[in-house]
Amino acid sequence: MNDISKISRYLADNLIELRHKKNFSQSQLASLAEIPRSTLTNLESGSGNPSLQNLAKISTALQVGIEELLSRPRNECELVPAGQVPHERRANGRVKVFKLVPDKVKGLDVDRIEIEPGATMGGHPHLTGAKEYFTVLNGEITISVAGEKFIVKRGDVFAFPGDQSHSYRNTGSTQAAGISIIIPVAIT
Repeated sequence: MNDISKISRYLADNLIELRHKKNFSQSQLASLAEIPRSTLTNLESGSGNPSLQNLAKISTALQVGIEELLSRPRNECELVPAGQVPHERRANGRVKVFKLVPDKVKGLDVDRIEIEPGATMGGHPHLTGAKEYFTVLNGEITISVAGEKFIVKRGDVFAFPGDQSHSYRNTGSTQAAGISIIIPVAIT
């Protein structure tokens, strides 16, 4: 398969997948993109040769970049090797925060936090109405929320308003670790 054929196939596969994810029919997408349905049908079959203008219209209608339409389709599965999990050091290097969700989702965070003995890390207040769930994997971590302290031990789950001022402290003699999950909206 030559490069042009590959790109046509990528475009066809991506259009179908993105259209289905948005629950659009071909007619609905064609109408949103202001292109003839027959043009979209040809593109989805892999036989079309779109103009830049039509690609721009379709990418706008699907709310994706043109490069996402033309790139090799992404697998639904993604393995991030341990050494490549994004992380940052905080509290003068005494705390590591690993980002466990590789996709950007506004307000949603899932982090593994490793805290050295005696270290404290201030938390950042999250979106209004956010809820944080924290479970300790090993050790124990004292979490302060709006001036009140809670001791969270291995296996415990502590839920608190994520939009409040909070901090995490390892008061033990060994490294402590936990998982923090921030949900951006109130749960009912």
